Amino acid sequence: MRSRHATLPIFAVVSWGVMFPVLASALTRVDALNLTTARYVLATAVLLALLLAREGVTALATQRRGVEVALLGALGFAGFNTLMNLALGHAAPQQIALFAATVPLVTQLVRWARDGVRPRPALLGLSLVALVGVGLVITRGRLDGLGQFGLGGLLMIGAVLGWAFYTHGASRFPEWSALRYTTLTAVAGMLAMLAASTVADLAGLQHAPAAADLAAVAPQLAYAVLVGAVLAVLAWNTGVRRLGPANAALFMNLVPVATFAVQILRGYRPVPVELVGAGLTIAALVAANLATRTPAATAPAPVAVVDRPAVVEPVAVVGG
Repeated sequence: MRSRHATLPIFAVVSWGVMFPVLASALTRVDALNLTTARYVLATAVLLALLLAREGVTALATQRRGVEVALLGALGFAGFNTLMNLALGHAAPQQIALFAATVPLVTQLVRWARDGVRPRPALLGLSLVALVGVGLVITRGRLDGLGQFGLGGLLMIGAVLGWAFYTHGASRFPEWSALRYTTLTAVAGMLAMLAASTVADLAGLQHAPAAADLAAVAPQLAYAVLVGAVLAVLAWNTGVRRLGPANAALFMNLVPVATFAVQILRGYRPVPVELVGAGLTIAALVAANLATRTPAATAPAPVAVVDRPAVVEPVAVVGG
C-alpha cells in the first residue's frame, strides 16, 4: 500500500527535476522575467479556478492579512521563481537543481533565526556537507573553478532564502487550507512579477516577447504550468497526506537526480567529481531528512500547494 502511495511524490519530484532543463531551453527565446510572468499568469488562473470550485468566493478574502500575504507571495513566487530563472541564464540546470534541493535544510535555519528553534547539530553539519557537494558540482573540483559560482550561485542563494521564508510563512496560516494559502500568495506574487516585468520592458532592460516567441516556447510553458504547477502539485499533496511530510520529503532528493538524467540524455557528460559532488549532496540531504524525523513529524500534516511547492515545516520542497 505504501509503495503504491510512493508513486505520487515520485511523479511530482521527477516532474520538477525535468522542469529545470525545460525552462532553461525556453530562455533562448524569452527573457527570464517575462517567462516567469507568463508562466504564473497561467498557473495562477488554474489555481484560482480550483480554489473557487472547492471553497467558493469567500476563500478569496485575506482577512486583514493582505500585507503579509503580499510579502510572502513576493518572496516565494516572485522572488524564488524570478531569481531561479535568472540563475538558469548563468548556471547549468543540474547546478540549479542541487541548490533547490537544499530548501528543506535552509528552512530549518530560517526557523532557527525567526522562532529560536535550534536545529540539531547533526543537521547543521549535514548542511555544510550538502553545500560542499554543490561546490564540487559547480567547480568540478577545481579551486580555479570557484569563479564559476558567480552570479548564478548568488541568485540561487537569494532564491532559496526567499522560498525558505515563504515555506516558514505557511505555518502562520493554520486556519487556511493549503490551496487557499497557495492561491492567494500566488496572486500576490504574480501581480508583483507582472509589475516588475512591465517596468523592465518599458525601461529597455528586457524585451517584451513577440507572439512568435511565446508560440515557440508554448510546449515548455504547457509543461511548466500543467505538469509542474497542477498535476505534480496534486500528486505531491496527495502523497504527503498519505505518507506524511517527513517520509515524502525524502523524495525531494530525486529532483537533482532527474535533472542530471535529463542533461545526460541531452548529451551532457559529467566528470567524475561532479557525480561525487551530486552524490555527496543527495546523501547529506537524505541523512538530514532522516535526522529530523520524529514520531510527531511522521503524521500527515497540511501542506502548501506550490509549483515547486512549499510544505509546512520541517519539510519544504521546491518550486519554479
